[in-house]
Amino acid sequence: MFNLKHQLYLLISKFLEEQERIEKRKRLSENATFHSSVKFIGKCENYRGDKSLITIGENTIILGELFLFTHGGKIEIGKNCYIGEKTRIRSANSIKIGNEVIISDDVNIYDTDAHSLNYVLRQKEFMEVVILNNLTKDAKDIDIQSAPVVIEDHVWIGFNVGILKGVTIGKGAIIGAGSVVTQDVEPFTVVAGNPAKIIKRL
Repeated sequence: MFNLKHQLYLLISKFLEEQERIEKRKRLSENATFHSSVKFIGKCENYRGDKSLITIGENTIILGELFLFTHGGKIEIGKNCYIGEKTRIRSANSIKIGNEVIISDDVNIYDTDAHSLNYVLRQKEFMEVVILNNLTKDAKDIDIQSAPVVIEDHVWIGFNVGILKGVTIGKGAIIGAGSVVTQDVEPFTVVAGNPAKIIKRL
């Protein structure tokens, strides 16, 4: 009897997992342009409404989140990439990820401050977005700074890394776990720390 219940449980679980995968794929197709070989188990929010603004290359696996702000943003991800669980890629300007890039779990990549440095404008934004549920704010009105992020081919980014606006990470670089990247990273270097600094050259 127990064995029958267990088999039934496994069958239902498998069915529900497949339904969830189908739903996520459908949601992705409404928000992004991607190669048929892409495996997507994450979340995709595109408030711009133009699915050509999120592109994903062949054989890429995404377990994390892709997000475009209402006032701007573009995400390009190359082929043969891996993006881990709970990783957030959020764009108000432009984030470009090359080919064969490995991004671990719990990484945050933002090309924007997301909020004004001016506390009055920050509070205004809070009132509009959180209280009034107005998601169509204009970045110019609330003084939000943004700059493109570029991650070149063959980069490896460790878990719990933060990558901030305006940063270029050069080809083949490695970003150590827990690092905060605030400046450009040279190709074929290992960087770590907060802020990230060169540990060695490859």
